Amino acid sequence: MTIEVIFYFGTEIVIARVNGHNISFGSSTNGAFLATIDGLKLNRQGVEKEFPDLKGKDTWREEAIKRFKDKISAMKNEDEVVEYIVSDLKKYGYVPKYKQKSGFRAEVLK
Repeated sequence: MTIEVIFYFGTEIVIARVNGHNISFGSSTNGAFLATIDGLKLNRQGVEKEFPDLKGKDTWREEAIKRFKDKISAMKNEDEVVEYIVSDLKKYGYVPKYKQKSGFRAEVLK
């Protein structure tokens, strides 16, 4: 089952697509292009704030991606992954607006 979540971040529209334990992200600034966590631009300061033990390490990016993937793969299903993504992105100012499961009618998130 595929679940898509639409977020607003200022004037930008961001989409997170969850299919099993595979997650793709895209934004209105990049057109319709979706990228996995491997293809995203990560902010070093944000990663070091989330994982203080990575501060000053040359492999901070690779380790942060590995930790994200490990956390996602430990989750039971897509719904749990979506809940995690929504709660995590909300902390950074992303406003969840819609959730759509397997192409069915979108549900408004509050």
